[in-house]
Amino acid sequence: MSKIYKRVLLKISGEALAGSAKQGIDLSVLDQLVEDILKAHQTGVQIGIVIGGGNIFRGVSAATQGMDRASSDYMGMLATCINSLALQDALEKRGLETRLQTAIEMSSIAEAYIRRRADRHLNKNRIVIFGAGTGSPYFTTDTAAALRATELGADILLKATNVEGVYDKDPQDNKDAKMYKQVSYSDVLNKKLKIMDYTAITLCMENNLPIIAFNLHKPGNIAEVIKSQSIGTLIS
Repeated sequence: MSKIYKRVLLKISGEALAGSAKQGIDLSVLDQLVEDILKAHQTGVQIGIVIGGGNIFRGVSAATQGMDRASSDYMGMLATCINSLALQDALEKRGLETRLQTAIEMSSIAEAYIRRRADRHLNKNRIVIFGAGTGSPYFTTDTAAALRATELGADILLKATNVEGVYDKDPQDNKDAKMYKQVSYSDVLNKKLKIMDYTAITLCMENNLPIIAFNLHKPGNIAEVIKSQSIGTLIS
């Protein structure tokens, strides 16, 4: 089985785990995600994962309703850790070796994030899950994914989404939306294409880290995007 990358960083939204319920964790969705990660791991690629927490708590949404932004963001970081633990458990039940590292220390359940240690785990083909975002408020898990990918020398950032790739407008609201096969960082920023937050895009642009946005919900897509660039949208 061929592959074109040595190391990838997979970004998954918390909402992806919720399935049709829109909140919480749908175990059938989690099982399918783990099956796809297992197939991707079998290609021989090293995999780091950042998962959001929006299925449990969205800090930005709470802040717009009057909650202190820093406090609400910290709550969102804790939500990512709940999802990370669920993902770790499900992966290990399938026989995969994992490590969970968090940007906020919680030694009873995870290692503290240390770049060199994460690098060693990846080199030993362990799947490393990064929880608690960047550890600082006002930064999204998209930015955390771009940061970890850059720090750890990933070849590409895989942005798993609910649609096929990057469109010129929201495809869920506009039937005439057109998907880009390839788009530049500058176009994403200038055209305000909503695929990742602009801090994450800028960080990737400054470090020449390509991004592929693809549909998470099609079985086998994670492995497919690792083996080829035939699906999704390449941002570079």
